[in-house]
Amino acid sequence: MGRSRFHGDIFGVGTSSGVRIVVGHWTDSPLGEFTDVMIQFAGGHRLLLAPSESVREFVAATYTFDETIITPVEFSGSNEHVSLSSDDLRMTITVGGPTVLGRALHLIPDEISTAPWFCSISDPIARVVLRGVRTRGSAGGGRLEYYGARHQHRLTAVRASWRGEDLGELTAVTPPVTFGFGSTPAAPSVTQITTTIDS
Repeated sequence: MGRSRFHGDIFGVGTSSGVRIVVGHWTDSPLGEFTDVMIQFAGGHRLLLAPSESVREFVAATYTFDETIITPVEFSGSNEHVSLSSDDLRMTITVGGPTVLGRALHLIPDEISTAPWFCSISDPIARVVLRGVRTRGSAGGGRLEYYGARHQHRLTAVRASWRGEDLGELTAVTPPVTFGFGSTPAAPSVTQITTTIDS
């Protein structure tokens, strides 16, 4: 069985236009450092923005989309402000303090919180406590995926536009996104995470 691990941050953003956006900024992975964006529009259309063919191939084999686009995705920022830009999407995100969950996760050693066995144990709890969130599930093709959260912070504001059209104010990520077996938390947040895929 092969094992791939992706270390980085996942941003879950809802907007008053009904567009929900999930940004994955991966600092250490088998594909190198990269940022990908999953967008679900108000009508349900699911779009992947990938910076390369290798990223598109891997992510599209793991999650479900109606459309995928290869486009440069630039990511920059500090602890409090993050900016993202592609050909069609512009985003500036303001990061707040840690969530209650984030404070709890900070007390658990990373080697435990990111271990697949711990993700399997925490999955039933996550389903109840965080609507739509899963920590274990299918990655397609007979593979298993585990989400091991290390920390979490609130998002307090967003400025975002799609093809020049403003997407509105920050709102909850509702309804949940449907790219895979689980959604991001409904409350806008950034989660420091290790994703493990066993094949």
